[in-house]
Amino acid sequence: MAADKYAGKILILATESCAYPGADAVGQGHQSYPANTYILRVKAPVLFPEQFYLDCFAKGIAGIIIMSCGVECPYEGAYEALAQRVDRIYALMKARGLDIRRLRLTAICTVCTRAFIKEVKQMNDLISELGPPGPDKPAAAASAA
Repeated sequence: MAADKYAGKILILATESCAYPGADAVGQGHQSYPANTYILRVKAPVLFPEQFYLDCFAKGIAGIIIMSCGVECPYEGAYEALAQRVDRIYALMKARGLDIRRLRLTAICTVCTRAFIKEVKQMNDLISELGPPGPDKPAAAASAA
C-alpha cells in the first residue's frame, strides 16, 4: 500500500536571509527530506498576494510552507503583515473548501536543520493523507448543512 501513497508537490517559500540558508544547511549536511519538495528563495514572503496561494493550489500544488524569519525579519512589520495575510488566505481557502492545513507559516533560522526537516515531513504526511488539492468533500458538505 505504501507505493500507492499520494506524493503531491510541496512548495516552500524560504526567505533568503533565514530559511533558505537553513534549507541549504540541510543539503550540505547530506540530510534527506521528501523529494516532492520545491524550494523557492524569496526576499520576503509578504510580497506574494493572496491569489498566488490560491493559484498554486488550483494548479496542483498540494501543500505550501512559508518559511520566514519570524519576528527576526529584517523588514520592519513584514512578519506581522504576513501573518495577517495568511489569516486572510485561510478564510479564502475555507470558502473554497480547501483544508487550511495545506498552508503553513513557520519560522526557520539559518541553522534550524531539524526544524526544516520536521516541517517538510509533517506536510508530506498531511498531503499523503489528504490527497490532491481540491474542495474537501466533508468540509463542503458540512458548510452546506
